[in-house]
Amino acid sequence: MKVLMINGSPHKEGNTYIALKEMEKIFTQEGIESEIIQVGNKAIRGCNGCRVCAERGKCVFEDCVNKTAPKFEECDGLVIGSPVYFASANGTLVSFLDRLFYSTPFDKTMKVGACVTLARRGGLSSTFDELNKYFTICGMPVASGQYWNSIHGREIGEAVGDAEGLQGMRTLARNMAFLMRAVELGKKEYGLPEKEPFERTNFIR
Repeated sequence: MKVLMINGSPHKEGNTYIALKEMEKIFTQEGIESEIIQVGNKAIRGCNGCRVCAERGKCVFEDCVNKTAPKFEECDGLVIGSPVYFASANGTLVSFLDRLFYSTPFDKTMKVGACVTLARRGGLSSTFDELNKYFTICGMPVASGQYWNSIHGREIGEAVGDAEGLQGMRTLARNMAFLMRAVELGKKEYGLPEKEPFERTNFIR
């Protein structure tokens, strides 16, 4: 099994990275492969709504979004980590996720998702809500921890002092590992849930 981890911080080895590495320790103990991809320090433009991806099966802009897409398709779980800016996720990360989720045609049903948020103080829960919506729109089960998945720190490295936050990361990783295995067993025994043809209701007549 494999978990893909997205670091949405501009700081390659900052506090968000510390949180993801704490999860990675548990994945290693559980025999689950993981990979951290750094996107928060890259120049990533937002979606322009051209819908070319519907024809090509990939985004029209050739950057790390298209490079990440095959890894997203192959993984069993996805972790998104973001620092909090003005009570929301890093804008570069949001641009990346908008295009990654919208442009990829493969079925994401039952890939397990989890998000991790980091802040000096506030805005964590609103960012947590924001990031979880990427999972729920795709039929991805959301892994939970022992609190809202957050950790605190301002200066680089301060997150190592948040004992409760680090414990939350470890708990989240263990719960995610369990859920991924449960999904895998369920797929073998019962298959994926039946899907109805999508009903798209537009409210402009």
